[in-house]
Amino acid sequence: MSDIRPFRGIRPLPSLAPRVAAPPYDTVDYDEGRAYVEGNPDSFLRVEKSEIELPRDLPMHDRAIFENGARNLKRLLDEGKMIRDESPCFYLYRQVMGDHAQVGIVAGASVAEYQADLIKKHEYTRPDKEKERTLHVDIVGANTGPVFLTYPAQPDIDAFVAELTRREPDVDFTAEDGIVHTLWVVSAPGDVDRLRSLFRNVPALYVADGHHRSAAASNVQKSRARANPNHTGNEPYNFFLAVVFPDNLMKIMAYNRVVLDLNGHTPEGLKEAISRSFEIENTDEPNPPRPTQFGMYLDGTWYRLTARAGSFDPADPVASLDVAILQDNLLHPILGIQDPRTDKRIQFVGGIRGTAELENRARKTGGVAFAMYPTSIDQLMAIADAGKVMPPKSTWFEPKLRSGMVVKSIND
Repeated sequence: MSDIRPFRGIRPLPSLAPRVAAPPYDTVDYDEGRAYVEGNPDSFLRVEKSEIELPRDLPMHDRAIFENGARNLKRLLDEGKMIRDESPCFYLYRQVMGDHAQVGIVAGASVAEYQADLIKKHEYTRPDKEKERTLHVDIVGANTGPVFLTYPAQPDIDAFVAELTRREPDVDFTAEDGIVHTLWVVSAPGDVDRLRSLFRNVPALYVADGHHRSAAASNVQKSRARANPNHTGNEPYNFFLAVVFPDNLMKIMAYNRVVLDLNGHTPEGLKEAISRSFEIENTDEPNPPRPTQFGMYLDGTWYRLTARAGSFDPADPVASLDVAILQDNLLHPILGIQDPRTDKRIQFVGGIRGTAELENRARKTGGVAFAMYPTSIDQLMAIADAGKVMPPKSTWFEPKLRSGMVVKSIND
């Protein structure tokens, strides 16, 4: 079963939602964040990425950053720009990007189930980033950014969600990037109970995006449970903010790669080395049409690479991922990228930016770019079920969940 809980959400006044809700903290850097909030004191980025209001050279774990975020959240509440619902609710959050629509349930997900691997992971976390998010949650006293969870679609849940979304929404706006965000507050006790009951038939949830946020929630729960002599397991810190989507609505885009140099190879020498593990042909279409194929932009030309038989184990759910095939047969042995998590010579580019961005970066650096075929949700779930871990930067989910649409206090 999956234990999801309603909670008293903190959310913007409906008329202010377009002004408050903001991109996730980890999709903008310091300068982009400062530019985004300029002229808008109500942007939730001032809560979730509150270092943008402070000197650039502050260490990432400085308490002043998170205390500033806590003040900004309190100010939004004190000024009545964000409100808190009177009773525990679920929320339905729909996003529309072009012809793609997805509806998720905003809920409190169980930290106990996360710790017991009933909420399954597929990525490692970086200790520095995990510590940063842990301090943020603990000091701000809230889960400010949701974890993106998925589950095998259930027809009865789909039908009930469809019924609920036929009602008038509480919030509906189009963001500056053209994505439509719509929110329904599910507060009627009968509806709340029915959603909880339906999820008892879901055997497991999967972290699609938000491994650092969910790990931070677990760290805070352990700390607060130790400090609470009357801990029961039902306190708000035992449940973290999540938006839960059925797997058949997930949209995963490619997560492309750029290597900033040719590791001492000439373009012709690089192609010759690559040809031992990949078939190479010129192409006018940068994006690969199927798995085990890759687009490569080198010296002003696009090529299609096709992994040769025997270059990977098709029975291994990790080794057969396109990102693993490229890493194991090309990036590491030929271009010298031993650890893509830490190597400064490799950059990762979300598919939303398009292949023109790959061309620009490769031309600028004299390097080489690779357009990937997107990882599938079935591959993600199979790896999580096997207790294995994907290579870094395997998935890029779109559209991104806005921060500040609904916030969950962990204090009361």
